Amino acid sequence: MTVATAASPRPGTGDDAGSATARRRRTDKSGGWREAAAYQLFLVPVAAVFIVLFVIPLGQTFYWSLTDFTGYSTDVTFIGLKNYRTILSDPSMLAGLSFTLLFAVGTTLLTTVIAIPLAVALNQRLIGRNFARSLFFFPAIPSMAVLGLVWGYILSPLGSGVLNSVLDSTLGLGPVPWLSDPTLAKLSVIMVGVWGGAGWHAVLYLAYLQSIPAEYYEVATIDGANARQQFFHITLPLLMPAMVISQFLLMTGGLKVFDLPYALTNGGPGFATQTITQSIIVNGVGQGQYGIASALAVLFTLAVAVLSFSQLLISRRIERKVL
Repeated sequence: MTVATAASPRPGTGDDAGSATARRRRTDKSGGWREAAAYQLFLVPVAAVFIVLFVIPLGQTFYWSLTDFTGYSTDVTFIGLKNYRTILSDPSMLAGLSFTLLFAVGTTLLTTVIAIPLAVALNQRLIGRNFARSLFFFPAIPSMAVLGLVWGYILSPLGSGVLNSVLDSTLGLGPVPWLSDPTLAKLSVIMVGVWGGAGWHAVLYLAYLQSIPAEYYEVATIDGANARQQFFHITLPLLMPAMVISQFLLMTGGLKVFDLPYALTNGGPGFATQTITQSIIVNGVGQGQYGIASALAVLFTLAVAVLSFSQLLISRRIERKVL
């Protein structure tokens, strides 16, 4: 008699293999879901801080901008867009807006033009190189308010001002109204801002310069490239990431500036060097017009966001083309 016996399935084949694969897939999916959830938990504190410190205050500011809130009384009236119309018709606020944009753009361009060649020079092997680096970085250590007070004494429009005294003794020039003429006052504030920030940004560029391999310059020298060609075809393109960071910091810092113009000129003469932040503080705290100050803050926030994102977008496109 022949007895038929069923062959035992091999481990890892047939139905057992299929069920094991399905179990592994379920395990992988559940493990991946848990891992993603764990990553998302790390974002909760960041989101909470962002909401508490940015979203809620911005929403409150927008609400107060639509009212006649004075900051002293809880009895407020909804007035719609009246505060925004007041801002657009106030010459002092428009002057503050124009000078803020001029300061931000002017300091960004001039600081970049000065900081890059300065970083290249400080990257050379020179006697006293470390001392020179410290010397150029020093203006970034004191606050802008302190620099404004010091330069206010140097640029005093009186004959006793330091710069006017030097010009009178050497060139015989009379007192120059550095801080009393609107045009010269604007230029003076911008130049002091450039003087205070060029060294810091030069050190930033210097850090990127030291990461460029020396072999690039050696090959370029062998190919007959001179110093100017090496700068424009090697140094400058490889500094584009540093330029994006530097110009973003300069632009945002210039748009938010308050301490330097306030300490140097107090916003004068007239409203020539008054900034948006000074207008917000003067109208909101000094004159009790929190509704107008809130409207100005909303417009200022939107302007900073648009300019910052536009600058980053343009810088990224230039960086892609160059690199």
